[in-house]
Amino acid sequence: MNATTPCPCGLPAPYADCCGRLHAEHAASGRLAAATPEALMRSRYSAFVRDLRPYLLASWHASTRPAALEPPEPGLRWLGLSVKRQTLQDAEHGLVEFVARSKLGGRAYRLHEVSRFVREDGQWFYIDRDIGGA
Repeated sequence: MNATTPCPCGLPAPYADCCGRLHAEHAASGRLAAATPEALMRSRYSAFVRDLRPYLLASWHASTRPAALEPPEPGLRWLGLSVKRQTLQDAEHGLVEFVARSKLGGRAYRLHEVSRFVREDGQWFYIDRDIGGA
């Protein structure tokens, strides 16, 4: 991706100025720089698109983080992200509802999820999906 490549997260900004900045900040400092749960969720989507498994694991809360992530299926293409809503429950907890579209083996897929986030030590982390649908 060059400096003018659109960010995969769907915001009208180049990757380098959007999620790429968050990915680079983490690579340089080990800290997560997303200011909101939505920003973290968008950066995680972009990390899935770019297969940045270390970032995905680091942005996953330690209480629910898997030991490892499998590489993406060969031929998987991420097609787009639509954020439906973001809700801050309080200063340390948030929800983001989104739809992520992908294609694999000629078949289209749609992931509709409400993700839960928590802020610790000034950093937002993905916890899990809210099964109840909040």
